[in-house]
Amino acid sequence: MPDMIEIRWHGRGGQGTVTAAKVLADACLSGGRYVQAFPEYGPERAGAPLRAYNRISDHELRLYCPVVNPRIVSIVDATIIDAMDVTEGAIDDAIFVVNTTKDPAEMRKALKAKSTQKVFTVDATDIAITEIGRPLPNSPMLGAVVKVSDLVSLPHLIEEVRKSFGKKFAEKIINGNLKAVERGYKEVREG
Repeated sequence: MPDMIEIRWHGRGGQGTVTAAKVLADACLSGGRYVQAFPEYGPERAGAPLRAYNRISDHELRLYCPVVNPRIVSIVDATIIDAMDVTEGAIDDAIFVVNTTKDPAEMRKALKAKSTQKVFTVDATDIAITEIGRPLPNSPMLGAVVKVSDLVSLPHLIEEVRKSFGKKFAEKIINGNLKAVERGYKEVREG
């Protein structure tokens, strides 16, 4: 792992994007790393575009600003691609993870990704509807991001999701989210 990994999440209010960034930070923190997780909101309403950020390092973090040159870009809602430049500032070997039914090659073209950048896709919304009963793609996207980044192991992530969601939700919802994380991890595709 490079000295520091920076992740930028693009989503809409109500999709669990901020929660995904926080759970990833918790998983990395409990794994012994230094972490940051913070949101950047526009209008705070359901459906409004938002960004969330992670910094993960083996060394103390002293940088306190938005992520401008992400190594990983997680696009929780693909409709945002038409509204803003989600590739802005991404480093030359960045990894893009997109919630979409489209294949990675098609998304590579839509993103205008460089040949040195990797593009992954996962149908996180369908997974969420199937496993959770609602279109909340954060858990499958979290699984997909962990798979492509290798920041933590899947069992470790599952345990952190259980701890985080266990404080707020019924067992049925927790189990649905755990299945959604696993499916996102297993079903992410590279192009």
